[in-house]
Amino acid sequence: MNSKEKFERYAEILRDWSTRINLVAPSTLADIETRHFADSAQLDDVLPRDAEIYDFGSGAGFPGVVLAILGWRVTCIESIGKKVAFLNTVREELHLDNLTIFHGRVEDFLLKIPGKNDKKAGNFVITARAFAPLIKILDYVHGINCRLFLLKGREIESEILTAKTKYKFDYKLVPSKTGDGFIIIINFCR
Repeated sequence: MNSKEKFERYAEILRDWSTRINLVAPSTLADIETRHFADSAQLDDVLPRDAEIYDFGSGAGFPGVVLAILGWRVTCIESIGKKVAFLNTVREELHLDNLTIFHGRVEDFLLKIPGKNDKKAGNFVITARAFAPLIKILDYVHGINCRLFLLKGREIESEILTAKTKYKFDYKLVPSKTGDGFIIIINFCR
């Protein structure tokens, strides 16, 4: 199965499962390719090639599953059992051997990562889309040597101001190719 066929099958599985559980807003099912796939896939252009990706709050697999289809090694972290079952189904049906699913909370997952505090662990990359406010994500990764590549909406400037009241960090904003949001890139080292 090539990437195009995997994306087509992924869309079929997503539409089918969305009739039973809340994975994405029903209004976005008519435009999965742009609204979800292309939006997630834009990270492919900015991620460092040596990245090991940890996708927080993966839900329906955005951006984690999309990145796995594109060839990245990804671990999706999801706490809701029904969504984990969906992600496992997608992994199996698309034969994504480069995709790992962790059923649990982000904070529990972060306790188990070897080398997360190594100053040379620069390939530790965290992605997220529609997961949590920036300050909450920084709370999770505080003290971990990592890079963040987060898909955020147009309210990102407000989130940055709030996060800067607690954390010192440099960032880069890359305008979204699919909407009026941004990718925020943060090198967040201890």
